[in-house]
Amino acid sequence: MADLKDGNGTGRRQPLADRWATWRAGAGPVATGFVSPPEPRFIGLVARGQQLLSGTFALGGSEVEAHGQSLWDIPPPGPLFEEAAQSFAWLDDLAACGDAAARALAGTWVSDWISRFGRGPFWPPQGTGQRLLRMISHGQMLTEGQMSDESAPLLRSLSRQAHYLARRWKTAPPGLPRIEGLAALATAGLLLDGLEALSAPALAALMAEAGAVVDSEGAIASRNPEELLDIFTLLTWVRMTLEDLGRAVPPELTTTAGRIAPALRALRHADGNLARFHGGGRGLEGRLDLALTGSRVKRGPSMIHAMGYARLSGGRTSLIVDVASPPDGAAESTAHASTLALEMTSARRSLIVSCGSGAPFGPDWHRAGRATASHSTLVVEGFSSSRFGKGQTLSDRAATLPPRLFQSVDGQSLISGHSGWARSHGLQHLRALELSQDGRVLVGQDTLGARDAAMKARLSQVLAHAGEGGIPFSLRFHLHPDVDARLDMGGAAVSLVLRSGEIWVFRHDGTGRLTLEPSVYLEKGRLKPRPTLQIRLSAQLTADQAELGWTLAKAQDTPLAIRDLDRDEPPV
Repeated sequence: MADLKDGNGTGRRQPLADRWATWRAGAGPVATGFVSPPEPRFIGLVARGQQLLSGTFALGGSEVEAHGQSLWDIPPPGPLFEEAAQSFAWLDDLAACGDAAARALAGTWVSDWISRFGRGPFWPPQGTGQRLLRMISHGQMLTEGQMSDESAPLLRSLSRQAHYLARRWKTAPPGLPRIEGLAALATAGLLLDGLEALSAPALAALMAEAGAVVDSEGAIASRNPEELLDIFTLLTWVRMTLEDLGRAVPPELTTTAGRIAPALRALRHADGNLARFHGGGRGLEGRLDLALTGSRVKRGPSMIHAMGYARLSGGRTSLIVDVASPPDGAAESTAHASTLALEMTSARRSLIVSCGSGAPFGPDWHRAGRATASHSTLVVEGFSSSRFGKGQTLSDRAATLPPRLFQSVDGQSLISGHSGWARSHGLQHLRALELSQDGRVLVGQDTLGARDAAMKARLSQVLAHAGEGGIPFSLRFHLHPDVDARLDMGGAAVSLVLRSGEIWVFRHDGTGRLTLEPSVYLEKGRLKPRPTLQIRLSAQLTADQAELGWTLAKAQDTPLAIRDLDRDEPPV
């Protein structure tokens, strides 16, 4: 597609069709005000807002000292910083501060943006949708104390962005990016006086897109729990806006939200946060609860299997396991080789985790975070269970066995497996997990071996080439950075102390070699990876099959309930 340089001196290029749509958007009707005072839907962090006020701009995984400059005067250190700035992610944090200084800075930056970028560039449909939603959501703060002529530039900008989205939303990638654009367009049509004609077609398109993206079980193709929450949140916000205005809620919206809510509840740990798989994070604290409440979806029977994940729970302990193949198609570039990886949480404290998505920290971290070794599961050394091809694609995805879930008076158990190393080594991984009813004991057994004659033949070839040392493999259990871990019992166990005061002990059957090794915790919003530790149980396969048995149990003197009042620090 042809493109032109922008007219704002940045040297950035914008597709000609987007430039044309941006220009034409200025000819549409202009809103005269808000139909009803908009409710601030986004959740910001006071600590980040205070950083912005002090002149430290931490956006998109980069930090810049402003030295008295405006956000728009600073050369962006990277594309993620620029995207975060242009999506107005900072506006949520300034709104969270809520004082006069924060309101003044927010108003100044919004006015500066309108002057510099109000006619483009930086108007991709997804980013424009995020920015428009935030500008409307915080509309009361941005127009507080203003006369009509003072708020006119803001209303013209909101109108122009809405008309642009009406022409260009179809060019956004299907799924969340397109839903963000449509939710913003529908919200603009509902809340901006004079743009009512935009609401009906936007709502119809939003219902169709959401219905196509979310399947009958409430799952999405990317298998990213945080992305599912984002879609659910947007649908909930649109519903709440309709209800606030006394408008009818489309039945399709209720149906789609009703499919998503049970899946999200199954993907939520005991601490209320989401499982971190396939590029997703935990989600902002409180966002899931707010969305579930606003959706008005009544709680039904609990799901123990959702979107390719199995959930075990007992007492105050939750366990979520990836029991499906990595996603393919458009989601392949962010998919992780995480089949059979587990996460474990005790009450408000994460215990066993995955390293997480390295995307905010650059391409090398992104690729490293997707490898099997960055997850809490079994790893054949040097080989992920799903292999990465050129670029970001997966060239060979692990095939899985149907998971079997059992429930008894003693607790819950899971048996699952995958054949991700069948072609390379002739090996299959089987994982059996059992969580006691009170949540105090997790028993695991991981088996690596050849299933049939063809696999045994391939395994014999690999073993012959490997020599006497056999095929090295290991179990990895990545620990949350707040867990204090140390080798105990002469190296036969690992003691884990949580910030709540709980003590857990990891033991094994003596087959492998137990070590504590460095690891990292990759978290969106942090400037750099957080150092942490991993439990590693190493062994060698020298025959058709090897088994590693292990347990993770609360120490006997740890009480059933602990009063945990220690607050987590926000990722600033």
